Amino acid sequence: MKIGGKLFDTAHRTYVMGILNVTPDSFSDGGKWRGMDAALRHAQDMIDAGADLLDIGGESTRPGYTLLPDAEEIDRVAPVIEAVKREFDIPVSVDTYKSAVARAALAAGADLVNDIWGLQYDPDMAQVVAQAGVPCCLMHNRQQPVYRDFLRDVQDDLRACVRRAKEAGIADDAILLDPGIGFGKTLEHNLLLMNHLELLHELGYPLLLGTSRKSMIGNTLHLPVDQREEGTLATTVIGMMKGCAFVRVHDVQANRRAVDMTAAILRAGEEA
Repeated sequence: MKIGGKLFDTAHRTYVMGILNVTPDSFSDGGKWRGMDAALRHAQDMIDAGADLLDIGGESTRPGYTLLPDAEEIDRVAPVIEAVKREFDIPVSVDTYKSAVARAALAAGADLVNDIWGLQYDPDMAQVVAQAGVPCCLMHNRQQPVYRDFLRDVQDDLRACVRRAKEAGIADDAILLDPGIGFGKTLEHNLLLMNHLELLHELGYPLLLGTSRKSMIGNTLHLPVDQREEGTLATTVIGMMKGCAFVRVHDVQANRRAVDMTAAILRAGEEA
């Protein structure tokens, strides 16, 4: 898969996507990286720690979040995307489900659109992505955690996202899928899906896993958001063992080390 000017071997490697939130109310690091200088310092730190790409978001999507006007979200993300692309040689994703924000982010230099509603929220989003010729990440989501057959329903929902993408003209090699851990799911759903991530390979697209510091970890270990690094690392390793191509994380250095160690173990004996 080509993202920006870089090729990603999604069949054989796992890449680290660093999270850069430029919001005042993110569930895990709200307000820390809002100023341009702070955002660029954090981008540099994540790149130095081994991030392969950065995901920039301007609206918190934590439970109970406040919907932002498009203009305000654009004002938050577009200047940061433009500055990161100017200062660093790294692919940049925009975390949004709104076509107007995506359009502005792409104009600012974004290389990938990461949509938590899998193109299902905004009817214009698929066309914006297709016209730009950039890849997209389609996440599984539901308004309520109500399912008849949970694992099968998740697969079917993601198939519907893929259909919308392909109908708009988005190429197969420009589609990533995200299981949507923490979105429209109970704790039990999240744990079950983590344990059966391999089922999503049946859909035929690379997987991006986003579990960093999420409530699944907090509720399982009974820990606040600032003490969830070890739990996140466990999900990163399991995600790799189940074939995820990307992990989206806050703590880049620790996850980079976990990814590299796990990769060394999984590759052992392959060259013999």
